Amino acid sequence: MVEDTRVAVLSADGMPEGLERRVAELAERLGAGVALTVCTEDELRRELTRNDVLLLWDFFSRAVEPSWSEDATVRWIHVPAAGVDKMLFGGLIDADTVVTNARGIFDRPISEYVLGMILRYYKQFGLTQDLARRREWRHREPRTLEGSSVLVVGTGPIGRCTARLLRAVGMEVTGSGRRHLDSDPDFGPVLATEELPGRIGEFDVVVLVAPLTDTTRGMMSEELLGQMAQGSYLINVGRGELLDTSALEKVLRSGEGPLGGAGLDVFETEPLPPDSPLWTVPNLFISPHMSGDDLGWRDRLRDQFLANLERWLSGQPLVNVVDKERGYVPVVTR
Repeated sequence: MVEDTRVAVLSADGMPEGLERRVAELAERLGAGVALTVCTEDELRRELTRNDVLLLWDFFSRAVEPSWSEDATVRWIHVPAAGVDKMLFGGLIDADTVVTNARGIFDRPISEYVLGMILRYYKQFGLTQDLARRREWRHREPRTLEGSSVLVVGTGPIGRCTARLLRAVGMEVTGSGRRHLDSDPDFGPVLATEELPGRIGEFDVVVLVAPLTDTTRGMMSEELLGQMAQGSYLINVGRGELLDTSALEKVLRSGEGPLGGAGLDVFETEPLPPDSPLWTVPNLFISPHMSGDDLGWRDRLRDQFLANLERWLSGQPLVNVVDKERGYVPVVTR
């Protein structure tokens, strides 16, 4: 039994709702000592040398790296987000500190969001709304999802959930990951990343859900965008840096490329600045990094951390452990 565990919570808005009470109940049930402290970014350097566990509740914070030192005592950092690439750095990668993430929390909301984006373009909801505002009654014959081909780039849990949902509505799904697979239970065939040039033009929709790594950074280049199928759509719910947004803007503004439209929920700079040229790009749907957020998501993030904290206090292995070299939780396919 691990006793007297000290937990720091990085949160500019104070202690997350219900966390203090739930931690106290857990500690009493297990007979463990837990000291819970909330801190701001300015206090983080000090708390990293006083605590065993860090809950990075402000998961967009970049304060861990500048606050890190050789005197850090933290042995476990939990990031309540799917992506942890922006907070990994050499000192943390080399340290014995375990990093966990919120894998599993955002799978269904993001996959539903992807489906919604596809439907928006296939069923011309944006055009219908514009015509209604102008009081124009214009009949059209939109596309159907059944039989359309979709490439899901990223074979982690979010990609798998997305593949299952899109397959359920009749779309023909192919995956893309680190290595080629002839058959996968969720995707069917899986293309290796290096196969995308020359193959990406086979798909009506391309969905980016890959983690950000040295391999995937900038993978959706101007060259690949130019190879997409005529009238196809691109959706990015992964990381902004996966995509060359300048090239995307160029393609959509010109109206001469193959893309029929794109939906972006993630960007290199967030929030997207008001003066960003992306706001006025035609046939570009922009949302404020909300594809994984639905009612009750914060409660689920809290409960997931508590479940892992119970494992920690009981001396059991943690789940959702990030491979710090790769930058994500490795997936074991069944």
